[in-house]
Amino acid sequence: MRLAAFVVGLALCFTPAAAQQVASPIGSGDSLVWRMPPTSPNMQMLMAPFMGIVPDVTPFLPGPDVDVGTLPEAAAVSDVVQLVDGDTLRLAATLLRREIGGRMVKVYGFNGQSPGPTIRVPQHSTIIVEFTNVIDFPTTLRWHGVRVGNQFDGVPGQTQSPVRVGETYTAEVYFPDAGAFWYHPHQRGHIAQELGLYGAIIVDSPDLQYYSPANLEETLMLDDVLVDDLGILPFGFEAPAQALMGRFGNVLLINGQPDYRRSVNKGDVVRLFLTDASNTRPFNLRIEGGVRMKLVGGDLGKFEREEWVASIVIAPGQRYIVDVMFEQEGEFPLTNRITAVDHFLGEFEYQVDTLGIFDVSSRPTDYEYSAEFATLRTYDGGFDEVRAQAGRPVDEELVLSLRIGALPLPVIRMLEIDTLYYPPVEFNDAMPMMNWLSTGMNVLWLMHEPAPDVDPRDLSPAIGWRFRQGDLVKIRLFNDPSSWHPMSHPLHLHGQRFVVLEQDGVPSSNLVWRDTVFVPVGSTVDLMVEMSNPGSWMFNCQIPEHLGAGMSMSFSVQASGA
Repeated sequence: MRLAAFVVGLALCFTPAAAQQVASPIGSGDSLVWRMPPTSPNMQMLMAPFMGIVPDVTPFLPGPDVDVGTLPEAAAVSDVVQLVDGDTLRLAATLLRREIGGRMVKVYGFNGQSPGPTIRVPQHSTIIVEFTNVIDFPTTLRWHGVRVGNQFDGVPGQTQSPVRVGETYTAEVYFPDAGAFWYHPHQRGHIAQELGLYGAIIVDSPDLQYYSPANLEETLMLDDVLVDDLGILPFGFEAPAQALMGRFGNVLLINGQPDYRRSVNKGDVVRLFLTDASNTRPFNLRIEGGVRMKLVGGDLGKFEREEWVASIVIAPGQRYIVDVMFEQEGEFPLTNRITAVDHFLGEFEYQVDTLGIFDVSSRPTDYEYSAEFATLRTYDGGFDEVRAQAGRPVDEELVLSLRIGALPLPVIRMLEIDTLYYPPVEFNDAMPMMNWLSTGMNVLWLMHEPAPDVDPRDLSPAIGWRFRQGDLVKIRLFNDPSSWHPMSHPLHLHGQRFVVLEQDGVPSSNLVWRDTVFVPVGSTVDLMVEMSNPGSWMFNCQIPEHLGAGMSMSFSVQASGA
C-alpha cells in the first residue's frame, strides 16, 4: 500500500529543475502575490501538478499601504526594563522596519524595538501593564509561563476580547515564580510572532545565591523568518498557511538580527537566558570549539541538579538557562545542528548553521569565577510529593493527531509518501510546496482523548476536564505516528506548572518546573501537573499554525473552598 503510494506520488511529483525555475511564481516588492517558499538546492520538490495552485486563504503582509521608508527602524539592541513591585509598564505594538538580507522589510515591535524590551522583575512582584495596539489587526498580549490571574491570560474569546486597533488594555501581572518567561500575542500569532512581536521576561529570585556568580548575563531570543529575493513571503490572513509543518523560516535570527556577535573577556562566565520564539523551529544549540556549557534552569526555575551538556535542544515556547565559560581567546560560533529528510530518496540531510559569534579577547576577566563554574550545584525545587505519586495510574490522556480536508490530490499523495518515514526533529526545507498549500481551512490538528473507531473531530471540543485547586494530575500525551503527516509538537499549558515524569517509559532523573513540553513523533510523555491557579485555561500546541488549525483544548480549575 505504502509502496504503491510512493510510486504514484513520485510520478506526480517529478519535475526537472529547469522547468521548476521557469514555472515558479514571482511578485514584485511587497505586493500580495503568493510565492513558492525557497527550497534547499538538495530538495527541489516543486511539482508539476501544483502549477497554478495557491493556498486557499488571502495573502497578507503588514502595512500594505505604508511605504517602508517612512517607518522607524527597529532598535538593534533590546533594552532591559528593570521594574519593581507596583510599577507601571507601557507597551505599544507598532509597525517598524528592519534590514534582512540587504533589504528593508516591515516588521512589528514593542516600543520601537523588535523584539520588544526585556522585562526584569523581582519574584512575587506585581506590575501594571498598559498595552496599546497600533498594528494592522486586533491582538492580545499574554505572559507565557507566568501563572497570572485568569482574566489576564490573553486568550481571545476565552479570557478576554482582542484589543482593537488604536485601543489600550490594562493588565495586572503577578510573578509567582523565578525563571525565564516571555510575552507575545495570542491572536494571529503566526503573523505577529514571526514579525518580531515578542519580548523576554526574567524574574529574579530574592535569594542572592539562587544562581552561581557570572560575569555577564545575556538574553537570546531565537527566531527565524521566511524571505526570498523580494522580501518576506506573505502569510495567510483568514487562517494560517503552512499548517501541516508550520512556517519554517530560512533566515535564523538572534534578538531579531541575523548576525549576532558578543564580545567577552577570556575567563568570563556568561549566563544565557535562551527562548525559542520561532513559529515552528526547534533549535539544537552548541558552542563550537570545546566551550563547556552547564545546564542550570528552564521555564519556571532551576533544575534539581546542574549538569554539563554538549548541546541544548529547545522547542518553540521553551526556555533554558545555561552558564558558559570561555577559557580561551578566539571566535566561538554558536551553531544550530539540524537534520532534514529527503522524501524522494529516504535519506537524511545534516546541516550546521551559524547563529552568531562569541568573540573572546585576550584581556583577562575582571572577576574570576572558574571555581564556582566548576561546581555542579543542587536545588530543592519542592518535587518530593511529585515523586511520591509518580507511579500512580494516569488521570487523563490525550492523543495528538491530524485530519485533512480538501487538500489537492498531489498533496495527499505526498502525505502518503511522508508516512514511510519517522521524521527527525527538524523538517528543514522539506516538502515546501505541500506545506505551503496546507492551511487552517483544510488541515485539522487535534488533541483528543483516546477513542477507537470514533472520529476525533467530534471529540476535541467536547473535552471537559475539570479539576480543583491543589490537585496533582497525571496526564499522558501520545503523539500518534500513524497520522497523515507526523509532526513533533511543543505543547503549552496555560496558568499551571508541571514536571515531565517520563518519556517512552524512561523516568526523568533531573526535574524542573515547566509549562511547555516537546513531544516527538511516536513518543509517549507523562506529566504531573500542579493545578494551582483557578480559572478556565488553554492547553495548546505552541506552533501558531497548528493552534490556528485546531490544536487546542480548554480545561477548568475550581478555586479551593468554592
